[in-house]
Amino acid sequence: MPQTRFPASARPLRLLATAAAAGLVLTACSPVVDVAPAKDAANAACAPMMLALPDSLGDAKLRKTNSQATAAWGDPSLVVLRCGVNVPGPTTDRCVSVNGVDWVIKEGNPVWTLTTFGREPATEILMDPNKISSATVLAELAAPAAKIKADRKCVGQEDLQNLPTGK
Repeated sequence: MPQTRFPASARPLRLLATAAAAGLVLTACSPVVDVAPAKDAANAACAPMMLALPDSLGDAKLRKTNSQATAAWGDPSLVVLRCGVNVPGPTTDRCVSVNGVDWVIKEGNPVWTLTTFGREPATEILMDPNKISSATVLAELAAPAAKIKADRKCVGQEDLQNLPTGK
């Protein structure tokens, strides 16, 4: 097969065309999400959960982040997850159980913070419930969060009424 030779004057055009094509490929990718790592992000217990995270939450696709033990879904990010946050202690904040995982919910405006309860290290989710369903997020992330063993559960008023009195 004969080899095609281009004149030296065409070389800059080829380089420009190659650079333009590479630029299109690079700009087609979503940028990496900047997420500050949690204090205990290097905790080895985060690894099994991180490996079990789903590729999507509803219609929001998993994206790359720049920190250990973090994840983000959607472009722009609709859900951000960080493993290794401070473990919540006793609280009067609302706590819900979804598929065996307890979550403490702090409703902000517009961002909600959902933190696993009774698991160490704890996992935190930041999300706007007006843009993605909290029920979907918690249902999809329950199995990965359950990879971190629970040692406590949320209790409600009815649980407190059934405690032994010690009399």
